[in-house]
Amino acid sequence: MDFINILEKGFWAGLAALGFAILFNVPQRTLVVIWAMGALGGLLKFILLGMEVNIVLASLTGASLIGVLSVYAAHNKHAPPLVFSIPSVIPMVPGAFAYRMMLGCMELVGTSSNTETYLKTLAETTNNGLKAIFILIALSAGVAIPMLVTRKDSFKRIKSSVEQE
Repeated sequence: MDFINILEKGFWAGLAALGFAILFNVPQRTLVVIWAMGALGGLLKFILLGMEVNIVLASLTGASLIGVLSVYAAHNKHAPPLVFSIPSVIPMVPGAFAYRMMLGCMELVGTSSNTETYLKTLAETTNNGLKAIFILIALSAGVAIPMLVTRKDSFKRIKSSVEQE
């Protein structure tokens, strides 16, 4: 995958994040940051996918970047971290895998008695469903863990304690 294609996907991920931010009616002062975070998280995910990293790990890494950046942005823009992280991570939700899983489930219900076709469809449906579930877990962990780690301290206090050392 060439770098221009990856940059384009990052741009569109940022634009999708911006669309969700507008849909959720976030403050206008946060829109540019949300676009940048969505673009950076999507860019990191697509770079890792281009390096043939597992999609679950790539999604976890992109979501973790968004989670860390949202804690920092919350301090700078005076808004809760969720205002930044949720719209930015939504474009990474595995809709295609969930859609293929649902199609597979419907096909399993209506499949004829051909055992080979049934087992192939069952394997593909299970694979798509598990990928969707694990990607969703990775996204939620990647966004939540940075916020849980920094919950007791504000970013300002964390920043000043690092500068003192």
